[in-house]
Formats: sequence, structure tokens, C-alpha cells
Amino acid sequence: MEDYLIGIGKRIKDIRKQNKKTISDVAIHAGVTAGLISRIENGRTIPSLPVFLKIVGALDTEMTAFFEGMPKVNGANFLVTRKNDQTLIEKEDEAIGFQYHHIFSKQLNSVGFETVLLEVKPNSQREKVVTDAFEFKYILTGECYYEIGDQEVLLKEGDSIFFDGRIPHVPINKGKASSKMLVVYFFI
Repeated sequence: MEDYLIGIGKRIKDIRKQNKKTISDVAIHAGVTAGLISRIENGRTIPSLPVFLKIVGALDTEMTAFFEGMPKVNGANFLVTRKNDQTLIEKEDEAIGFQYHHIFSKQLNSVGFETVLLEVKPNSQREKVVTDAFEFKYILTGECYYEIGDQEVLLKEGDSIFFDGRIPHVPINKGKASSKMLVVYFFI
């Protein structure tokens, strides 16, 4: 995985040079420092997602075109994400009892998707949220109520739900055990 991340900096540099842009050009248009662009290109740091998106925009390239030129990991036509590669995602500060683990994400043509493992602990608390995605949830363990708009539905182990994330929603665990679910966000 580390080689793939280093490849991002090399890809940024290659596209920048192909487009005859200087480090300063990209930095100004992305709203970051030239020093940061240099560190990213040389594999000394990895940009956050918002900074990465700004850099790709400053390169005047599409996301799909950016990744088409990326080297394949170990020469394979697939990417395996190991449990140890999953990262804990820090979400809402006011959310209590919610734990998100990033599993995988990818942009394919006009559709992007992200997969996370969500654990909702008993007595979890959070306001309803909205996302710019369609959401698919598959309950792996336990049970959880889902409030979507003004409706509430109970989901048990093995159940799934698909909905428009632009409708305010929140999972609520009224039980005594944690509920774990696989969550797939489809960004269109």
C-alpha cells in the first residue's frame, strides 16, 4: 500500500510537467504552499483528501484520468485491502458511540464509492446527518433502528437498507450490544 501512496506524488509530478505547470502554479490554484506540493511529489508526505482533490483540480485533470496512470500494486489488476490497512475515521465531534473504519474507496467514471465498517454502540447519540450519496447498509451483527426522515425501521443481523443520504438520517442502537454494519456510499 505504501508504494501506491508514494505513486500519488509521482503521478502529481508527472501530470504537472505534462501540463507545463510549475509547482507554484499548482500550489496557488490549490490554495496550499509550494513546499507542500514539493513534499507530496517527493513522497515525503501524503495529502489529506480535501487537499488532494484541490491538487487534482489545479492540475486540470479528471479524477479518473489521474488514476488511470497510476502504477498497479505489485503488477496486479486488483487491490487488496488488509484488515491492518483499515483506518479509524474521525467523524462528528458530537457523535457518541459511533466508530467508523475506512475499508476501501474508489472513483469509477461518474460514480465514486466508499466502504466503511460502522459500529454503533448501545446508547449512541448523534443528530441526524445528510450525505451527498446513496447509502447501502448491511447489518453484520446486532440490530439497529434507522431513522430516515420521519420514518423509523428496525434492522437486524442479515438485513440491509438502501436510501438517498440527502434525507436526514441516523442509526440508533436501543439494544445492549454493539451493532456492526457494512456501509457503502455511492457518490454520483
